[in-house]
Parts: sequence; C-alpha cells; structure tokens
Amino acid sequence: MSDEKLVGIVLVSHSSAVAASVAELAQGLSGAGASVPVAAAGGTESGEFGTSAELIAAAAATVDRGAGVAVLTDLGSAVLTVKALLAEGDELPENTRLVDAPFLEGAVAAVVTASTGADLASVAAAASEAYGYRKV
Repeated sequence: MSDEKLVGIVLVSHSSAVAASVAELAQGLSGAGASVPVAAAGGTESGEFGTSAELIAAAAATVDRGAGVAVLTDLGSAVLTVKALLAEGDELPENTRLVDAPFLEGAVAAVVTASTGADLASVAAAASEAYGYRKV
C-alpha cells in the first residue's frame, strides 16, 4: 500500500525528546502495514521545553498526504496552541483534526489504524478509544 493517501499523524509534546520517542515507538509497533507519515513537534525552536506553533505547522505540512492529519498532544498549552492554529484556519493543512486521546497509547492506536488505510475519523476514534485501555 502506498502512503500517498494515508492519514498523517503529528505528535505535539512540550519535549522534543518525548515527541520523537513516542513517534518512534508508535511507528515501531505498527507492524508490517504501510509506512504512516508521522512527525514529532516537540519543544521550542531553541530546544527548550514548551510548544511552538511554527514547529506544529511544519510537522503537519510534512505528514499531509491528502487524507487528513490527526494531531495528538501531551498537555494543556500544546492543546491551546493547536486550537489556536486550527482557529486561524490557514496554518494547518485542510482536514486537520485535534484528537482527544492519551498521548502514548493514542499515538500507537492512531498509527496502527492509519497503517491499514483507515480514514481520519477512524484514526481519531481509535486514538480516543485508547482512554479505555485497561492495564490491570
């Protein structure tokens, strides 16, 4: 399967290392499916903790293949930054969605589901359902 029409995933964290590690783990656990475009947007341009609208917008543009972009965030201001970008209307690719999901488990579910060729609504639903994963 070509990645031309796969949903792209952007992982927004206050930490560059966390975003990159979660992206690596999610891609590694996605199995033999198609290679999902995943981008980490962590920290600030200067390498500090925080969030950057510019890094988020660039990451979204990088993963956009025309099937939509799912954005997962870690904490409060990351959510606010993505919401502000969505409200502006022209900073993120068309059909970009902020997904309410746990960061790590949601990222894995999103990437695995996207690797099957699922649409944006299905990818977002799978990530959101990760809130219900039980560990004990």
